[in-house]
Amino acid sequence: MIQSDLPSAAALPGRRQLLWLGAAALLPPSARAQAQVLKVGPQRELRSLAAAARVARDGMRIEVDAGDYPGDVAVWRQRGLQIVAVGGRVRVPAQGAHAEGKGIFVTAGEDISIQGLDFSGARVPDGNGAGIRLERGSLLLRDCSFRDCEMGLLSSDDATARLTLEGCEFSHAAARPGGRPAHLLYAGRIAQLRVQGCYFHQGRVGHLIKSRAALSEIFYNRLTDEPGGRASYELEFPDGGQAWVLGNLIQQSASSENPHLIAYGAESLHHPRRELYLLHNTLVDNRPGGGRYLRVPAGQLRVQGYNNLLVGGGRMPTESGWDWRNNLAVDWDVFERAAREDFRPRPASGLQGRLIEPAPLPDGRQPRLTHQYVHPRQALALAGPPRYPGAFQP
Repeated sequence: MIQSDLPSAAALPGRRQLLWLGAAALLPPSARAQAQVLKVGPQRELRSLAAAARVARDGMRIEVDAGDYPGDVAVWRQRGLQIVAVGGRVRVPAQGAHAEGKGIFVTAGEDISIQGLDFSGARVPDGNGAGIRLERGSLLLRDCSFRDCEMGLLSSDDATARLTLEGCEFSHAAARPGGRPAHLLYAGRIAQLRVQGCYFHQGRVGHLIKSRAALSEIFYNRLTDEPGGRASYELEFPDGGQAWVLGNLIQQSASSENPHLIAYGAESLHHPRRELYLLHNTLVDNRPGGGRYLRVPAGQLRVQGYNNLLVGGGRMPTESGWDWRNNLAVDWDVFERAAREDFRPRPASGLQGRLIEPAPLPDGRQPRLTHQYVHPRQALALAGPPRYPGAFQP
């Protein structure tokens, strides 16, 4: 229901609903703030997310009672929406339903945020069924999950769109028609993608993260295909662009479909800025016979790699023009429990104090490790300056 002394707009037909909305706009600020909250739940006047999407207005906060909302698909076109789970998880299994033939949610507004929702089972006729399809605008997701979708989250190619993910989980990619790749996260040619403190695992044929964004910031995440996973690349930037990869655990499984963990510019160098920064990551190759940690085309581009740890039998091809320093090949026994994906270095590993300061960038910035990934799906600030190379401090 709408929190106000006025009657519910959702309960009013036609012209009376328009009059209600006009009256709400004339309320004093305190009352108008109350009128900006929609409550959704089985015992509320608004029982579904779809109903909330139809009556919501710019700037509203939509509080969704914890529980299951099967087939409750919706399109969100408003600006400034906050969609928040209250009292626990909000689970939205598709169960064959979809919005506009695209996914469970479609977002097309500026400054939309979603928190505490779980999306699963997205299927659509063209095989691109997404938990969320970002059409345009900007979207912030916190503490959301995507499981068993043809595409976990998929964006359009809107060059002004922005997408930020914090503390989210993407897993168990679904089979797509014709065996086509199923990517857990696929950002099209948008302005910016930022992923922080997230957990990606168990891919199928496609990539864990694929980003065509002009600026991609992949900070403090766990990208581990894990047993049973059959991902291709763990991380790909097919059109180049400015790509920051800082403080991540990136692990290729034994059953990976592709020998490379990270690929940059594999399809084109579409963006005018062609820069890859690979800093303080722990890169793990479990592929029998060994794979390759990185695939980068020859050409005019900037590659800077500092303080990465390389684990397993993989190879790291490098070019003479790269700024490539202090990237150490190490054995499994330098970590606490590598078999359980605990890649914190042991104090007796000999790695303490072996990191170096990255060179300043042309604009004067000097990137540093300030956080680390903590399972499950958190990025926590370090207590002090880092002393070890790789993604983790003891």
